Amino acid sequence: MSSTNTAPAWQKEVFDVLRAGDVKQIAYVPDAGHSYAIRAAIDDPTIEDVVLTTEEEGVGVVSGAWLGGQRAVLLMQSSGVGNCVNMFSLLEMCRFPFLTLVTMRGEYAEFNPWQIPMGSATQEALELMGITVFRADQPEEVGEVVSAAFDTAFLAGERVAVLLGQTLIGRKKWERK
Repeated sequence: MSSTNTAPAWQKEVFDVLRAGDVKQIAYVPDAGHSYAIRAAIDDPTIEDVVLTTEEEGVGVVSGAWLGGQRAVLLMQSSGVGNCVNMFSLLEMCRFPFLTLVTMRGEYAEFNPWQIPMGSATQEALELMGITVFRADQPEEVGEVVSAAFDTAFLAGERVAVLLGQTLIGRKKWERK
């Protein structure tokens, strides 16, 4: 994983929590904020990386993994939460444990105005669908927050989302090549 050596420590901590918790599937729509965990999952022969065409597919993937006896996690960006709202009904009705890690957009130094409405509504949308929300905004708190959310999901059987604040990822900007 030489391309992952320059990742921020908090991104490595996220994957370490998932691997230590025996996660066997990681479902995701490609996202720079989750790049370390995605590459690490691809490189890890004990984890199935599942590339999604849209985030709501991930709710079904992680639910199916649970039914098949495996732990799975959904990685997405805050804009994807809006795509999942209807599928979150599956979690509520079936009471599956669920963990999603959500990189936030529409917050700190956002350049894309289309990201702001869903970024502003992400936490409330999750909570309205019965999902407990944890949040990390500082690198030193990410590992503990993700670990606590993992335990709440897979030991207590709850539905949990961790919002990873946009300050963790930093400023984004369009670049011409």
